[in-house]
Amino acid sequence: MIALAVVLGAVAIAAGVLVFVVDSMARATYALLVSFVAVGLLLVAVGLDYLGPITILMMAMEMAVMGLFMIMFMGMNPALMAMDMTHAKRPTAIVAVAVFVGLAAAILTIPWPERAAAPAGDRVAALGVALMESKMLVMLTVSPVLLATIVVAVVLANPRGRYDRFGDDLEAPADDPEAGGL
Repeated sequence: MIALAVVLGAVAIAAGVLVFVVDSMARATYALLVSFVAVGLLLVAVGLDYLGPITILMMAMEMAVMGLFMIMFMGMNPALMAMDMTHAKRPTAIVAVAVFVGLAAAILTIPWPERAAAPAGDRVAALGVALMESKMLVMLTVSPVLLATIVVAVVLANPRGRYDRFGDDLEAPADDPEAGGL
């Protein structure tokens, strides 16, 4: 169990670092997704059977939305073009270190409260009721609608597909109606 937690933690940290190391927004998006999936799996590994899958599903949907906006606002394929993913490196590094030191100091010095009552019998069900209560039916209905909306938006945002360039014969050289297309 501890070994799995260490491996998932290392994957989450390594993928989080890759977000700032890779040279394109698309690769950074995938690295961020891997990091969040590792965190979600870590939550499942420590027994949070509700929060883990919810984290994974929420972050996967968020990365899908991010991909959608990359296609809509960046054109055909600039998301894969090389770019520097960091800006104002020195000030942000100083702020990051200061925030880390401050949070670590707070964790170590704050007097944490003792548990006042015994935990609920079924903690997962109690957490689900506390978080969603009467809104679960709405969420179960809205989720597929949101997914369908994202798929349709991606299709509409990219009107030129491979058939515009290649036709039915994908082996033939491209007859691209727009010069310079990828």
